[in-house]
Amino acid sequence: MENEITAKKLDKYFKITGEALDLLKIVAPSKTHLNTIAKDYLDMAKRYYKDAEHFKKKGDFVTAFAALNYAHGWLDAGARIGLFDVNHDSRLFTVD
Repeated sequence: MENEITAKKLDKYFKITGEALDLLKIVAPSKTHLNTIAKDYLDMAKRYYKDAEHFKKKGDFVTAFAALNYAHGWLDAGARIGLFDVNHDSRLFTVD
């Protein structure tokens, strides 16, 4: 059913967010406040991604899916405001 969070659907979104994590590069200049913010955004995304893995292992697909969306939201926001270089990838990010 389209409205269910299945293991297959969850795996699809883990793959997408994993690709996004692998692709991005922090471009905010080092030793600046923006670089600190970029690192914080990336840290938050990684923490939510790990939370999603935890909830998936427990069989709580709804909470895992929610955590993945938060993770990707942090990445997307960072890309959108120029903290991350995402190589103009509009498949994984809302850029360009």
